[in-house]
Amino acid sequence: MSPLSLPRVASLAFAVALAVGVTACGGTTKESTGSSGPPTTTAAANPNAPLKTGLKVAFLPKQLNNPYSDIEAGGGRVAVGELRGEFKLVGPNDASASSQVSYVNTLIQQQQDVIGIAANDPNAVCPSLNQARAAGIKVVAFDSDAAKNCRDLFVNQATTAGIGQILVSMTRELVGGSGDIAILSATPNATNQNSWIEVAKAELAKPENSGLKLVTTVYGNDDDQKSFQEAQGLLQSYPNLKAIVAPTTVGIAATARYVSGSAYKGKVVVTGLGTPNQMRQFVKDGTVQRFALWNPADIGYLAGYASVALASGRITGAEGQKFAAGKLGEYTIGRDGEIVLGPPTVFTAQNIDQFNF
Repeated sequence: MSPLSLPRVASLAFAVALAVGVTACGGTTKESTGSSGPPTTTAAANPNAPLKTGLKVAFLPKQLNNPYSDIEAGGGRVAVGELRGEFKLVGPNDASASSQVSYVNTLIQQQQDVIGIAANDPNAVCPSLNQARAAGIKVVAFDSDAAKNCRDLFVNQATTAGIGQILVSMTRELVGGSGDIAILSATPNATNQNSWIEVAKAELAKPENSGLKLVTTVYGNDDDQKSFQEAQGLLQSYPNLKAIVAPTTVGIAATARYVSGSAYKGKVVVTGLGTPNQMRQFVKDGTVQRFALWNPADIGYLAGYASVALASGRITGAEGQKFAAGKLGEYTIGRDGEIVLGPPTVFTAQNIDQFNF
């Protein structure tokens, strides 16, 4: 895309100023944006529209220097590069609820074309995201959704139900059908974590899982040391614990590290969601028998292609629209603007060496 003309700069500045002023007063539309509703649009999709080049696409993950987020962002960088756009990566070093807000505001000032965000909190970023949309910036949530009225698309790893179900089924099989279990999650407000946990609780209420008892859920805030300490605390507080289920890559790796060097190795199951490269040593030494995940790079890659298709007018986020996502093939947008990458892979000692991410 060519540099912005002065009229567009002025228009964007006015839109941002208007959005800020009205947000302080209350709810909104395209002309008055806030957290109560998305900016309205009358634009129609043109599936044959040419893909724009030079688009400025900024990715804002939950936090920087997180192995999972780094892999995810790498996939986005590849996709935007293939589409001849300009990729930018920004983000906080912590995963607190409001830590992303200032970055969204800065990206508005920088006049990005698309903001891709893995939300730490679905609502904390909402007013700023709608200010971005009022300024003509497309918003694509990925990995962890923002509130539906604050973004145009959401690229999901897998169905929420599918992830929650696989967490419970792996745990049931690994503990032999019965026993006390605990969940070590990321942050208390993480959209994806909480959705998976709710599904897991519903699964635990089913007759086939009646032997499993969820004793508690704790939070490691996607911080390695805090997750390590939480795992240690769980095992000290619940001497009959059979399994720790961590639906976070930071949490499962920290838990496995603690268990691998303790007397609990071989006695307490560690499972959840992790990357093969993080978990390989713990699978090889017998600490972990089974865990699951999708390829985080593919999440970022799909979000990158969706971002460019959206900003080019090929899609608007309506259910049933289709777009091509490079090496991943064609995708169809589902309900509420959701795009699902595909089912997760279960990793074991038998297949883990086939994967490198």
